[in-house]
Amino acid sequence: MSFNLYQTGVSGLLSSQQQLATTGHNIANVNTEGYNRQRAEQTTLSGDSFGGNFLGSGTYVEDITRLYNQFSYKEQLLNSSNLGESNALHASLTQLNEIMSTSGNQVSSSIERFYTAINSIADNPSDLGLRNIALTQAGILASDLQSISKNFDQLENSTNNEINQVASKITEISYELAKINESILHNKGFGAAGQPNDLLDKRDQLISELSQFTSVNTVSDQNGVMTVMIGSGATLVAGLTPLGVNVLAGDPDPNKTTLEIVGANGSVALSQKTLGGQLGAKFTFRDNYLDQTRRDIDRLAMAISETLNASQADGLDLNQIQGANLFTDINSPTLMAARVLTPTGNAGNLTAEVSISDISLVPADEFQITFDGANYQMRNMTTGTVDNLGAPGSGTYTTAYGFEFVETGGAPSANDSFVIRPTENSAALIEAQITDGAAIAAATPVAIRPSDNNVSPGKIEIVNMIDPVAARAEMPMRIDILENPVGVFNYTITDKLGVTSAPIPYTPPTPPATFTVDLPPAPATAQFQVNISGTPSGSAPNAPEQFFIEDAYGIGNGSNAVDMALTQEQGVINGGRESFSKSLGVSTANVGSKAASAELVADTAQALFTQAYNRNQETSGVNLDEEAANLLRFQQAYQAASQIISTANTIFDTLLAVAR
Repeated sequence: MSFNLYQTGVSGLLSSQQQLATTGHNIANVNTEGYNRQRAEQTTLSGDSFGGNFLGSGTYVEDITRLYNQFSYKEQLLNSSNLGESNALHASLTQLNEIMSTSGNQVSSSIERFYTAINSIADNPSDLGLRNIALTQAGILASDLQSISKNFDQLENSTNNEINQVASKITEISYELAKINESILHNKGFGAAGQPNDLLDKRDQLISELSQFTSVNTVSDQNGVMTVMIGSGATLVAGLTPLGVNVLAGDPDPNKTTLEIVGANGSVALSQKTLGGQLGAKFTFRDNYLDQTRRDIDRLAMAISETLNASQADGLDLNQIQGANLFTDINSPTLMAARVLTPTGNAGNLTAEVSISDISLVPADEFQITFDGANYQMRNMTTGTVDNLGAPGSGTYTTAYGFEFVETGGAPSANDSFVIRPTENSAALIEAQITDGAAIAAATPVAIRPSDNNVSPGKIEIVNMIDPVAARAEMPMRIDILENPVGVFNYTITDKLGVTSAPIPYTPPTPPATFTVDLPPAPATAQFQVNISGTPSGSAPNAPEQFFIEDAYGIGNGSNAVDMALTQEQGVINGGRESFSKSLGVSTANVGSKAASAELVADTAQALFTQAYNRNQETSGVNLDEEAANLLRFQQAYQAASQIISTANTIFDTLLAVAR
């Protein structure tokens, strides 16, 4: 009897000791990240039959279990990935917004100061000091555009470095998880008592850390060994086998790095679109938001160069020669070649370039041209629209997007593809080309003067100056327009020698359409073009409507500078709907809006993660008040079990004394 009582006391003592140890372990790890509260599962020992009765024989601790809810933990992982993604995207967009707010404002101010200088030249075209100020402002404008492009480059490089760091960290976690899987396998399986709780906590903590970088799914076998998958299901840890995440240079653009899962037996490409977490956010920012903003600024730089260069070409400088390019030619060999990127996997040897034909039609999009074996198929990577450009060998292929695809050598093979970036490097390579203020073409070469006797509202305007020097050589000229009989129109052109052409019939177009005339007329080479608009109709027997075209050059002529200044407010970009300032403002506003939206998403993700974390902690977290109560309860149980042992010893000693 005393022996059974002694064993009962010992079992209670040992059980209370394990309860105290478990409670102490919980208290000690109250601030340990990822720790799950543990509980000693205590149960009774089978009773012994004695005198027709079953007497209890004590207790034992069956298992030390983790208080773990798989569903709340999975919810926490999901929200952790969402939080990592939204925070990373918000941080990157905030950086981009700061660039657009500072460098973008500098570009805007530079545009304003440049046009202020051009307006000053229009008022006083002979002043070399004003001309040199304009050139200085042109250089500052080009420098500011280069600066914002460099900022984009730095941000792209920073993003790629972060991708490399995250990929390395994921690989480290993969190897640590595989080691923990091996340690767990060497312990008892989940079907038996004695789980390695602290190892399981460490593994879950690594999974939680991994979930910040990418979306995670896990599957455990009967031995507790876990398989870890990331993204859309790519295996990162296959039981005891860790795999690594490797970063590859992009093709054809090495800066557009990609990812692959690497193992001992090979590698598999990792889709960037389904990564989630911080890693997915970095790819989304780089390939969508940063690229789009860069293309917007490149298009702006291209529009500024083309518009002002064209305006220069329309006029004459102080040396009476045609205005030279103010900025880098948008169709320079370097820029045209840079707009076509050729993947290394192409089997053919075709080389090509892209020439800009109409800046107002050029979108801030990227294209891909693929040779399907018969024709070039061009796909807009933003809208998905596909256009058939025709079969190879034509040399030049005109598109509906304001640019031409030009074959420069070789031939394609079936399935060869080419990445087309119409605005590539326009901001990075823009430079002011003129160093002498006298080279600013402020003067118009010729001017049109209507006769004082004209009575109709019709007018003639110069719309395209091909060669201003040659145009001056053709002066003076005169255009007579006559309506005879009513409703029948014709015009004649009188050249500088006084020779008048035969009447040329024409039909006045319906406004706002115009009628274009080459001057001098064929068979001579046209040096400029004019538009006849309205209905200039001198009717017989009255005199015809007359328009005199005369040499207008002079050092005091600032008419072309006036026209150049007017380009500041002209719709040049996006189908002629946006001026330079408006286009820059739209780009800046878009980035600001996306950054603000990303902040709201990040705040929401933080709230959802906090809720999920708190729900998980309700089950798995350590409550110090509860543990303190347990500590007192198990301490009292330990003391009571000790008293049972003491009583059993007293009884045993009494029996021994009687026996003596």
